[in-house]
Amino acid sequence: MCKALAPAGSPLSPDDFASYQARWVKPISTTYRGYSVAQMPPSTQGFAALQILNLLEGFDVAAWGDGTADYYHHMVEAVKVAFADRDEWLTDPEFVDIPLDKLLSKDYAAARRKLISARRALAGASVEPGLRYGTKFDRRSPDGDTVYFCATDSSGLVVSKIQSIYHDFGSAVMGGDTGIVMQNRGSFFSLDEKHPNRLEPGKRTFHTIIPAMMLENDEPVLAYGTMGGEGQPQTQAAMLTRLVDFGYDVQQAIEAPRWLMGRTWGMESRDLWLESDISDETARELRLRGQPVKIVGRWDGTLGHAQAIRIHRKTGLFEGGADPRGDGAAMGY
Repeated sequence: MCKALAPAGSPLSPDDFASYQARWVKPISTTYRGYSVAQMPPSTQGFAALQILNLLEGFDVAAWGDGTADYYHHMVEAVKVAFADRDEWLTDPEFVDIPLDKLLSKDYAAARRKLISARRALAGASVEPGLRYGTKFDRRSPDGDTVYFCATDSSGLVVSKIQSIYHDFGSAVMGGDTGIVMQNRGSFFSLDEKHPNRLEPGKRTFHTIIPAMMLENDEPVLAYGTMGGEGQPQTQAAMLTRLVDFGYDVQQAIEAPRWLMGRTWGMESRDLWLESDISDETARELRLRGQPVKIVGRWDGTLGHAQAIRIHRKTGLFEGGADPRGDGAAMGY
């Protein structure tokens, strides 16, 4: 593989592969309406997904009603606030001391929640982080290409799994005659020396992939995740609010109309993309509040491909759901 890539300028050597070791890491977590929610720690964006839940927990989400302008507006505003901290801090924690205890505290969420107005949208990517890294740098938002799946068995094992080669076909370079497409997740490193995610030897880059679980009394009750770059925390928040706050079943929560605040695949503009099942009146009200609304089709693939398994501990029922926006399936045997 290394020999085949060398003529194109690749610095990879067999020693790079031999010295690499996967890490066993402790999940990070928060609580939402009595449930525990577990995410992968940095260098993933898992803490942003947890921050969104901390922000939402201080609102009466059920009172907004699903599909309303209040619901979509507040969900989007929580995303903007959480992503400001994500873009300020996220990198390999072995290189930067990320203040996770502060970022994930309920008190911090209560203070940051004050930024959210029910009547007026924040100005997107211009939202300032609550805690500053210390230097000014060029902040960019991610995009990418991802596959998610989850599984469980009768013995109680629950798996939430995600894999990504970043862009479509990764680097679009084959590793010799191995049949392996080389990924290009390293493209999100920064060449800005002041950036927390600046390129350094042995460093793991900021990345978006966040398989997740929800637990009740320390037992998994939901394995869930999605593809979609920076849409992943947004789709996860949509699924959890619809399951927990609105009482949907898994398939209903996945199929319900979604949004994406940020860039859709292949587009540079940072807009609020709404699926066409969201009513014209809701879209109009969101525009009046200052949201940069754009419409995409029903069950549009750019808004994520979510999958989930819910375990009903009292009855022993396993409930699976797959996203009509992709080519996944829910199967039991």
